[in-house]
Amino acid sequence: MHMNWFKYSSPQTFYPLAGKMIPWFFWAASLLCAVGLYVSFAIAPTDFQQGEAYRIIFVHVPAAWMSMFIYLVMAGWAAMGLALNARLSAMMAQALAPTGAMFTLLALVTGSLWGKPMWGTWWVWDARLTSELILLFLYLGFIALQSSIDDPRRADRAGALLALVGVVNVPIIYFSVKWWNTLHQGSTINMGVAPKMAATMLIGMLLMALAFWMYSVAVALMRVRCIMLERERSSDWVKALSAKGGK
Repeated sequence: MHMNWFKYSSPQTFYPLAGKMIPWFFWAASLLCAVGLYVSFAIAPTDFQQGEAYRIIFVHVPAAWMSMFIYLVMAGWAAMGLALNARLSAMMAQALAPTGAMFTLLALVTGSLWGKPMWGTWWVWDARLTSELILLFLYLGFIALQSSIDDPRRADRAGALLALVGVVNVPIIYFSVKWWNTLHQGSTINMGVAPKMAATMLIGMLLMALAFWMYSVAVALMRVRCIMLERERSSDWVKALSAKGGK
């Protein structure tokens, strides 16, 4: 069975498809989160050095991963919208930004909660922490910039340029512990070597990362549907949709 994905590149055709996908991603996120939390907090062993305090990494590390991953995806959508003048691509970038900002803030907060018992302080101007904070400012700047421009097309172009310039910060975050003498510990998982943590710890972390990913997709789809209705409110398909009850 061949599916023509190009027909879903317009808001009119993507809107109902997104509506059908949202419940699946939400249910997947809920199930993965429940199993991930159970494995992380009930099955995973206590760390011999950090004790029970280490368990915050099951939220902190996946949140940090998502903060960087969502920014790259957001910048990719923004670049596609800028290069191809594609409305849906620009809308997807706009829809992803608040979720990316939320995970960045969550990573910073949980990192501070972990850092207090481990380092004896809530915050240090460490290379990784500082670059992650800059990432939060990039997300907030992208959201504020688009909100401050009334013309959606101009807002999309300005936001895309900011997003693309900010991409350089993502490898800085990831490689900061290798490039500088940073207080932050090294990468928890390295694709080039075998994991140093117990299998249950790794499984719990990956389950939480998948749960965050599914949640991000579901929320982005919900938000992009709202953006479509707002931007396309004068279109015939939106008027027809409103007449049918908005579903």
